[in-house]
Amino acid sequence: MARDDNRRGGRDRDETPEFADRLVAINRVSKTVKGGKRFGFAALVVVGDQKGRVGFGKGKAKEVPEAIRKATEQAKRQMIRVPLREGRTLHHDVEGRHGAGKVVMRTAPTGTGIIAGGPMRAVFEMLGVQDVVAKSIGSQNPYNMIRATLNGLGREASPRMVAQRRGKKVADILKKDDAPAPAAEAAEA
Repeated sequence: MARDDNRRGGRDRDETPEFADRLVAINRVSKTVKGGKRFGFAALVVVGDQKGRVGFGKGKAKEVPEAIRKATEQAKRQMIRVPLREGRTLHHDVEGRHGAGKVVMRTAPTGTGIIAGGPMRAVFEMLGVQDVVAKSIGSQNPYNMIRATLNGLGREASPRMVAQRRGKKVADILKKDDAPAPAAEAAEA
């Protein structure tokens, strides 16, 4: 019997370190019934591996721990992969929208840190981003802010992805504009 407990415990230990989770919001909702009120809880959780994968989930239950567990399971099922530059920031500036929520996310130099508010900060921390500047415009609803953030992150494209889509080499995509250099050489001759 102790052997079965160890196996089960081992499986849980393998699952836990893979993903970190952050509780973003808990809502207490009440239903008035004959004889009083019944309370329920809704939890919003962001889960990520801090190496470029992130997801969010919502869970509802009569007890807070059960709502958080349900939200965490849903978040693990709905994860997306986001390409990161040098494993610390975004490749390019991007906007995300969901409903009335709009977010603007910008790349940042090393040492900037995560400059973002509330739910967006949780997404970036679980994603593993270390330097980013983000601003939420419009809806302050945490559900819409997270959805807008993930919408923008879903549009993030690495140079490798762009090169593959356009049938070019990564070096051609990353090459800076050479137009001013030949013009300067022609003027000197």
